[in-house]
Amino acid sequence: MGKNEARPQKRIRIGGYSAAWGDSQMSAPQLLQGGNIQYLTGDLLAEVTMAILAKKKAKDPTKGYATDFVWMLAANMKEIKRQGVRVVVNAGGINPESCRDAVLEHAKKQGVDLKVGVVMGDDLMDRQQELRDRGVKEMFNGDSLPSAKSMMSCNAYLGAFPIAEALRQGCDVVITGRVVDSALILGPLIHEFGWKPNDYDRLAAGTLAGHLVECGPQVTGGLFTDYEAVESWVNIGYPIVEVESNGVFTVQKPPGTDGLISFGTVCEQMLYEIGDPGAYHVPDVACDFTQVSLEEIATNVVKVSGVRGQPPTDTYKVCATFSNGWTFCPSFTFVGHDAARKAKRVGTTLLTRWRAMLTKAGMEDFSEVRLETIGCGQFFRQDNQGREACLRIAVRHKDRKAIAVVEREWGCAGTSFAQGMCGGLGGGFSANPVVSAFLFLVPKKDFATNLVIVDGRKSACPVALDGGFLSSASASVVAVPPQAPSEMGNTVRVSLLDLCWARSGDKGNFANIGLIARRPEYLPVLRQQVTPERVREYFAHNLKGSVDRFDLPGTCSMNFLLYNTLGGGGTSSLHSDGLAKTYGQVLLQMEVDVPIEWANRPRLLAHRGAKHSPLLSKL
Repeated sequence: MGKNEARPQKRIRIGGYSAAWGDSQMSAPQLLQGGNIQYLTGDLLAEVTMAILAKKKAKDPTKGYATDFVWMLAANMKEIKRQGVRVVVNAGGINPESCRDAVLEHAKKQGVDLKVGVVMGDDLMDRQQELRDRGVKEMFNGDSLPSAKSMMSCNAYLGAFPIAEALRQGCDVVITGRVVDSALILGPLIHEFGWKPNDYDRLAAGTLAGHLVECGPQVTGGLFTDYEAVESWVNIGYPIVEVESNGVFTVQKPPGTDGLISFGTVCEQMLYEIGDPGAYHVPDVACDFTQVSLEEIATNVVKVSGVRGQPPTDTYKVCATFSNGWTFCPSFTFVGHDAARKAKRVGTTLLTRWRAMLTKAGMEDFSEVRLETIGCGQFFRQDNQGREACLRIAVRHKDRKAIAVVEREWGCAGTSFAQGMCGGLGGGFSANPVVSAFLFLVPKKDFATNLVIVDGRKSACPVALDGGFLSSASASVVAVPPQAPSEMGNTVRVSLLDLCWARSGDKGNFANIGLIARRPEYLPVLRQQVTPERVREYFAHNLKGSVDRFDLPGTCSMNFLLYNTLGGGGTSSLHSDGLAKTYGQVLLQMEVDVPIEWANRPRLLAHRGAKHSPLLSKL
C-alpha cells in the first residue's frame, strides 16, 4: 500500500442465528457456510422463558439455561473454532455458569480449545424484600410487587459493555443472563471499534443493527406484508449486519439463500415493538430512529444510516415473572348456516353452566372470561355471518380446583348443542398455569452488578450509571403536513394495504403498529386520514385505552401505540392474540380516500423501496 493510499474501512460482519429458543437448526450452519461472519449471535430468552428456566433450576441446581444453544454449539463447535468465529448469546438464562460448564464439557469431548466467558449480575431474586421496601410499582399498571411465594424470576436487563469486556479478555464464547436483545450485537461492536460510553450516535446505530437481526428471518422476508414478493421461505436466509466504525451498516443474508431484504422488510422490522421511536431505551443509550435512512444499494442489501443517540436513563428495566392463577381455553368449530350465532350461543351456555357449577361448589366466580368467534368478526369489528366459525372460550381463576370443576364439561358440548359442531383448534382442554410478567425500573447505581467471569475469575465491569436522558427526540420531529381529500381532486377509496406496509407487536399490555408508506407522496394523505382517533375507533372492540401516533419522516412511516388493549398482554392474556401479531394486518384493511390515479398503481410493483431515499428531500 502506497504512502498516500487510504486504508480499507474495517467492517465487522455479525450473523443472527436465533430469534428465540427453538429456532431452526439450519440457521447456524447456513451463516457459517456462506455468511463470512466474524460473530455469531443468538437471542434465546423471552419473558416467560425466564420463568420456565427458574422452575427447572428449582428442581435441579445445574439447570436453568437454554439447552438449545448448547446443542447448536456442540454440533458446530469445530467449524466455529476453525473459522475463528466468536459467539455471543443470552442462553445463560437463570444459570449462566452451568451453561458455560455444559459448553466446556462438549468442548473437552471434541478436543476443541474454547475460552468461555460469562456475564452475570442481572439476577435480583435475592433482593426481593429490598425491592418491596422501596415500594416498586409495575411500570404500566402501578401494581405492587407480587408476593415472594408467587415470584418465579426477577432479572434486570443489562447492557453491552460487559459483553465487550469479556471479548476483550479473549473469550471465544460469551454467555449472558438477561441482557437487552440488541446488546448481543452491540457488545462485539464496542469491542471491535473501541466505542466509548458517550459515543451515543454509534451506540444507537449498533443498537438498531442488533434490533434488526435479533428476530432472525423476520427482517429477511419472514412475516413481510407482501408475502407474495418473497419467492420462497424454504431456505430463508438468516440476517447479517456488516457494520463500519462510524455506525453505518448494511443488512444482508448469505448468498444463495431464500427470502428477501428490501426497504419494506427492513423498515417493518425497525418499527417492530419499538414504542416511541424518538426514545427507544436500552441501558447504554436512548435511540432516535425518526431520521433513519434506508437505501437499497444492491439486491438483498439495504444500507442503514442516520441513527442518532442520546444519553441513557439512570435506571434499569427489570422483568419479574410470577405465578398468576390458571386458565382453561377449549375451542370448537362450527360449520353451516348461522355458524357465528351458533358459536356464540354455545359459548354463552357453557359459561352460564360453568358458573352455576362453581356457585354450587361454593367457589368464587372466574376472575376473567372471554368468548371469541374466530372467522366471524373476532379481529375486525364487523360481525360477519360466515358459514365457518371457531369458538374459543377462555376463563381464568386463581384456584386450580375451580378449573377442575369445569374442565371435563367441554366434552358434553358435542351432544348438548347445535349441529355442525366438531373439534376445535387442538390443545387447551386442560388447565394451564399462568405466568405473568411484572415490569419495573430500578436505579442503576443501586442494583445489578455487572460481573464478567473468565477462567474462573470474577471482575466487575464499570458501566455508566448517571444517565442524562432529557426528552424524546419525537418532540422535535417536523412532521410532513397532512393533505385533506378536498385537496386531491377526484378521489377513490382504497385499503391501506394498497398504500402501506405494516408490522405489529406488543409492549406489555399495549399494541405497537408500524405503518410505512409505499411511496413518499402517500404520507401526507396517510397522516391526514389515519389519525389516532380513527385508529382508536377501528380497534374499539378490544381497546380500553388511548392511542398515540409518532412520526418517522426519515422512512416515511408512523408508529401507533394502543394502550390497554391486550387483556394484560403476553401470557397473562385470554386473547387469542395477546401479542398483537395481527393488529398490523387488521389496520391495513382500513380504507382511505386517495387521488383517483393512485388506484392504477399495482401494489407489488412498489415492494422494493429504493426510490424512497432520493424522494424524501422533496417532501
